Amino acid sequence: MLQRRLAAERTSSGSRSARRLPAAAGSGAAGGGCTALALRRRAVRAAIAAAAAASGGGGPQQPPPSAGAPPPPPSPQQQQTAGRARRAAADAAAEGWVVNKAPIGAAMTPALYAYLLAHTREHPLLAQLRAETAARHGGHMQVAPEQGQLLALLAELLGARRVIEVGVFTGYSSLAVALALPPDGELVALDRDADSMAVAQRYWDAAGVGGVVRPVLGPAAASLDALLASGGAGRYDLAFIDADKRSYAAYFEQCLALVRAGGLIAVDNVLFYGKVADPGAADKATVALRAFNDALAADARVSVAVVPVGDGMALCRKR
Repeated sequence: MLQRRLAAERTSSGSRSARRLPAAAGSGAAGGGCTALALRRRAVRAAIAAAAAASGGGGPQQPPPSAGAPPPPPSPQQQQTAGRARRAAADAAAEGWVVNKAPIGAAMTPALYAYLLAHTREHPLLAQLRAETAARHGGHMQVAPEQGQLLALLAELLGARRVIEVGVFTGYSSLAVALALPPDGELVALDRDADSMAVAQRYWDAAGVGGVVRPVLGPAAASLDALLASGGAGRYDLAFIDADKRSYAAYFEQCLALVRAGGLIAVDNVLFYGKVADPGAADKATVALRAFNDALAADARVSVAVVPVGDGMALCRKR
């Protein structure tokens, strides 16, 4: 339980790699009403902030040395932040946690993200769709390019032939995945918005995958039930859920029935702009996502990894 609660302390500025150790002696309630859990959270946050700065996220970026040249000595600022990182990590260890590495998300500058995009393969039609969608109302709902390519790679690794997408919007993720399917594959695309589905259809057709994608208009829950009723249980290799957050738990159960053993369910927005870790965020979508994340972390029916790509994506392999 404590591990799941601490995992919810990720913020939009970064994430962390941590593992639990046996509780340190004397790590009970502290002065000022702080609990041991609160002290651990505070220590880990401090360690991550300092470690991220030490790794380059807290100061000007130095140009890389030329090939064969020795690395430049650390600047005084880097020495300072490295010292703080060591002290903060020691404090975290004393409270029962180890932070072994500052994750790249903590130092994701605009320049670094631009570098990531420059090294992300993107079909020209995907780039065109991304630009068109950015000009639309709700354009932020589109998945990030690196997320679309990750989904396509997962489809290839699975040898996927049958895919379900719950929530299509303008079709970026479905196009990315459809391009990775064989010619006789099928992607069932579920959405209730005819206008955005029409945009998606244009791009599916332009990319030559219009015969691979089967669009289904209507409420996703009813559409998933219809797939189950028509004998779809266990017949799909991959499902991607990116729709109404309050219905994630229900969609997940339906997709779990539809996906074969060894298949994958990918769930988008599980970090939800960092709101899942913000105690002040109490909107219905955030509350529902917190409950979903807690349940998923304890679900023995799947193997799970939450990756900080896009807005956070949970990858769940059906056991």
